[in-house]
Amino acid sequence: MSDVVSILEECGALLTGHFLLSSGKHSSQYFQCARLLQFPDRAAEVISSITEKISADKNISQADSVIGPAMGGIIVAYELGRQLGKPAFFTERDDEGKMTLRRGFEIAPGEKIIIAEDVVTTGKSALETAERIKDMGGEVVASVCIVDRRPESAENPFPWPLFSAVRIPAVLFDPDDCPLCREGKLPPVKPGSRKVF
Repeated sequence: MSDVVSILEECGALLTGHFLLSSGKHSSQYFQCARLLQFPDRAAEVISSITEKISADKNISQADSVIGPAMGGIIVAYELGRQLGKPAFFTERDDEGKMTLRRGFEIAPGEKIIIAEDVVTTGKSALETAERIKDMGGEVVASVCIVDRRPESAENPFPWPLFSAVRIPAVLFDPDDCPLCREGKLPPVKPGSRKVF
């Protein structure tokens, strides 16, 4: 774990400050994994720790493919697929904001799939992606992420296993009860790629 944290810090992927998350909550910490993923060798090193965990599970290592929700999951899925020797593709949001498969990507009935993301806090993107997979007759066998940010007391939000390179529980605040806002810190910034609804 400390090696993964060190790599995230070295790449500038672990940010501290006052952040507005896509859930609407505030946090003093943010993981911008795109800063890790810009370095293919470092990203491969971090993702290899996930590959080892998956390879140790006979059922999950037999998955047929890897899907990453855009944006954060695209490179993670590609690298995980490369390391596992599996096809990798991605879902993306349509004009109505619904996660969907496009670009000619297809899922065969019964296809066993791993969902790959950069960060999991609530699991929203993975759950939306899982719905599309299920609609097309596929089966999700696991989720993976670089950083598992679920709060300390949170249970796995998925009915399948979740593997991560590192678990660092999020420090979350409701906007109406945010100590950073009360202390008069700068307004929260939104560094992520998803719209706040």
